[in-house]
Amino acid sequence: MIDAQGTPSLPNAKIVLVLSNRKAAYGLTRAQNADPPIPTQALALQPYLKANPGKTRDDYDHEVSEIVLAASPDLVVLAGWMHVLGDGFLKEVDREDVPVINLHPALPGAFDGVNSIQRAFEAFGRGEIEHSGVMVHRVIREVDRGEPVLVRTVEIGKEDTLEDFEQRVHRTEWGVIVEAAKIVLELRR
Repeated sequence: MIDAQGTPSLPNAKIVLVLSNRKAAYGLTRAQNADPPIPTQALALQPYLKANPGKTRDDYDHEVSEIVLAASPDLVVLAGWMHVLGDGFLKEVDREDVPVINLHPALPGAFDGVNSIQRAFEAFGRGEIEHSGVMVHRVIREVDRGEPVLVRTVEIGKEDTLEDFEQRVHRTEWGVIVEAAKIVLELRR
């Protein structure tokens, strides 16, 4: 996304904030080292709860929505965000009419949630599937069940190691997330 902003892939896009739920996330470093640097922030759930006795997960989600909306985005892209955002977040961004999309390394309806790549690879090994894929979907309350914006198949070779397959999935993700962001942004215009 950082490399694509302002290019023909995302000609009118500018990343206004990179927010992570892990302060050591590489995306924060990439954003800080971009030219020009992109504003960054990190807010992890457990440290937030420890620093704010009496606050809840809903309070955390509300805080995340305030941080995001303060940046005035036209689109929220969840790519590498490893925390399920609750209704409080979704209601706040929906109220401001900001679409939220998520990158997920599996086909719609398959391998929802964490460890999708490994679970797909294992299912292939058992002969249960012939391929897997990557999707970008609109975020709804149900994890990885929102309407797909873009879906790509990723083949699994009989000689592939998990690492081979994982690298192929990630290469596919890098293109798909940019394409999907462009689609959603164009629909807003």
